[in-house]
Amino acid sequence: MDKVRIGIIGVGNMGKSHTDYLTSNQVTGAELTAIVDTDPTRLEWVRTNHGHHNIQLFDNLEAFYASKAFDAVIVATPHYDHPTSAIQALSHGYHTLVEKPAGVYTKQVREMNEAAAKSDKAFGIMFNQRTNPLYQKLRDLITSGELGEIRRTNWIITNWYRSQSYYDSGGWRATWAGEGGGVLINQDPHQLDLWQWTVDMMPKRVRAFCGFGKYRNIEVEDDVTAYVEYENGATGLFVTTTGEAPGTNRYEVSGDNGKIVIEDDKLTFWRLRQSEPEFNREFKGGFGSPECWKCEVPVIGAPGPQHKGITQNFVDHILKGTALLAPGEEGIKGLTLSNAMHLSSWTDNWVDLPINEDLYYEKLQERIKGSTLKKETRELQMDVKGTH
Repeated sequence: MDKVRIGIIGVGNMGKSHTDYLTSNQVTGAELTAIVDTDPTRLEWVRTNHGHHNIQLFDNLEAFYASKAFDAVIVATPHYDHPTSAIQALSHGYHTLVEKPAGVYTKQVREMNEAAAKSDKAFGIMFNQRTNPLYQKLRDLITSGELGEIRRTNWIITNWYRSQSYYDSGGWRATWAGEGGGVLINQDPHQLDLWQWTVDMMPKRVRAFCGFGKYRNIEVEDDVTAYVEYENGATGLFVTTTGEAPGTNRYEVSGDNGKIVIEDDKLTFWRLRQSEPEFNREFKGGFGSPECWKCEVPVIGAPGPQHKGITQNFVDHILKGTALLAPGEEGIKGLTLSNAMHLSSWTDNWVDLPINEDLYYEKLQERIKGSTLKKETRELQMDVKGTH
């Protein structure tokens, strides 16, 4: 095989984005050959904008899979359908790249991972922020031991401002039945993934406080403060909202050898010349602290190739055996964090990891069945570039 033929499942906002870069040949070794969507207006968009390309269009999955017109699929369906669509694609023998989030609850994502394990096909997830050299450099500095033992993580990600008109643009938006959550499941999957990926460890327990419809007329969370504890004694804080302006995006990781901060597209390493534990053992002068150097670490190429970068890596994995930057099985990690935050707030208690998946599912179903939210929805054309 010298080329991977790709089929896209769903041409909503993300499906259209994938269609645009694939048809403009921005992924070497890939060719978009098929698209399926049950909405005729979306298929008409493909005909209008990409009709000169030889793309087969389908309005049902049975015909789509039976066509054998592709080798791999990109799943760009609504959140709840990600695992189901991925399992179907894998069972039909297709390499599968699923959009974020991996799903809405870990129980269904675990089933997806089990299906992938039984398959001999490539399985990836669209964690496009892993292509950003800033976070790649942070992960390298941590996993190489440069920062030393991790002591604290702190991410303030409050620049996800969304107005009421955004939520009113679709009846499914910000509902338990439609999206399965709010800022944690819609805006934050990339940060939740990077939070554990860069430090290469998951917390052992979570205590979270979620505000549901705190700033907007929605039923899901739009404000979250979560505290976590790690096995090595380190602690972490994750603060996020869609109702604050101006917002902040600052990620700080402290270790024995100093701290690293990512903010304003820059990576700064406050590097101790002598590790804190060593300084503490040797210093006898009372007041004092280790010598510290502020190092602006050069990072070239941010924010990286993003979505098309993950797709390129996925194609290279199929054609050349290149290691996947974002294996699909890892999608469950960030989702575990968001599920744990929901569950902690719902039960007003600590949640140990791994979470009680049956209890989470039960509590989620209670919220879906108990929903009384009524929204006036308005069609709204939005530019999604830079929002995902």
